[in-house]
Amino acid sequence: MPAEAKADSKNTRQASHSPAHAPQPASPPLTERQEARRRRILHASAQLASRGGFDAVQMREVAESSQVALGTLYRYFPSKVHLLVATMQDQLEHMHGTLRKKPPAGDTAAERVAETLMRAFRALQREPHLADAMVRALTFADRSVSPEVDQVSRQTTVIILDAMGLDDPTPAQLSAVRVIEHTWHSALITWLSGRASIAQVKIDIETVCRLIDLTTPDDGR
Repeated sequence: MPAEAKADSKNTRQASHSPAHAPQPASPPLTERQEARRRRILHASAQLASRGGFDAVQMREVAESSQVALGTLYRYFPSKVHLLVATMQDQLEHMHGTLRKKPPAGDTAAERVAETLMRAFRALQREPHLADAMVRALTFADRSVSPEVDQVSRQTTVIILDAMGLDDPTPAQLSAVRVIEHTWHSALITWLSGRASIAQVKIDIETVCRLIDLTTPDDGR
């Protein structure tokens, strides 16, 4: 593991045992200026990761690129792992917006979800260094990064449910969605590590999406 990855992993482990990082009430909404600052930080993170992957994202360089003080950056994101997981959520949100502009055209929910996830996969494929950085951050994340990891999971769930055309999924459908999410993330990891081809990823995604047909209620929802 790279030195900075070890440091970030250690920092997040320490944070999870620190009283300062105990569960806190929900933070108030960001002001317009704070949201603009946060967006600059996420943009800088994505740009640096796109150029050189996980190791290229140095907090000092992120602060300089986003024109914020280093201390301010750490108030928004306590570690590089926090930052890159948040970057993944932001990238998924952008993908979701693109997918909504051009919804999948499959006849069945399973076909639409498979098409959606492959489109998202190909978007990440175009930025392999960024994809690798974000996935590595998810792998290093511990309990202190749970809120950011949960946001990634929720965003992925929303993308899948939109493709299914569901607003009120059953418990069985939500269980199927979770399995599909796990398979998609696993396929991304195996592709990034060179252990799976795009063709194999497509087969795996299409196979797991058949769970949707098995959990569709008799009323045809």
